[in-house]
Amino acid sequence: MTFWRKYSFVGLISARSNLAYFGDVVSRVLFLGVVLYIFLRLWKVTYAETAVQTLGGLTITQMLWYLTVTESITLSAPRVAQVVDEDVRTGSLATQLVRPLSYPLYRLWTTLGERLVRFFMNVSVGSLIAWILVGALPVSAVGLLIFVLALPLAFVLDFWANFLIGLGAFWLEDTSGLLLLYSRITMILGGMLIPLELFPRAMQPVLRALPFSSMVYGPAHLLVLPSLNELIELVLRQGTAIVVIVLFVGIVYRTALRRVYANGG
Repeated sequence: MTFWRKYSFVGLISARSNLAYFGDVVSRVLFLGVVLYIFLRLWKVTYAETAVQTLGGLTITQMLWYLTVTESITLSAPRVAQVVDEDVRTGSLATQLVRPLSYPLYRLWTTLGERLVRFFMNVSVGSLIAWILVGALPVSAVGLLIFVLALPLAFVLDFWANFLIGLGAFWLEDTSGLLLLYSRITMILGGMLIPLELFPRAMQPVLRALPFSSMVYGPAHLLVLPSLNELIELVLRQGTAIVVIVLFVGIVYRTALRRVYANGG
């Protein structure tokens, strides 16, 4: 079995497993629906009270669809760091190392399969709510393609950041604090709640350069305001961030494996 076929099969199995637990998927989607409805209503009030046509260059329709995508991206994230943390603490990692699969790549493709299912369900419900509140988003086939091209690298980047946090279990008693900090930074600095254009002008270049915006803000902004140049810039930022994090993960992972072997794992 070739490399790509082997790991894509892992992702497919993960996606099917998530579809099998339909009740769990529905419960997450219902939660998303409640959250989205609240945020969308708040932004409608904000536009009405400020009596403006655009905020951050976005109309009310674009803003609500932007929030739909950012919420769908954020709430579709699987529990990568917690799973890696648990594998380390229970000793499951040592067992999985004997498999003819790379543990990091196995987790990557499992996560991608799971996340694609979650995101599709989330964005479907979110789109229905946004359509009811403000109507359809005017988007062309090219604009939709641009968005689709930007999304996978955002998921990959988020995975490696979470995987790195999970590896902290080799040295830390509890990684939940790091995970909480990471999730909150991603929500705020990544543009989940408000677009980067509404931050102070001096902060915007810094926020765009950070990897958090490449996970959330970048893909969502491309959906509401498609731009080929912006897509190229985003992909370059995503690619650079992935390379840097993967190199760091490689160093930490090899160091961690030596600890496993040293303890007879």
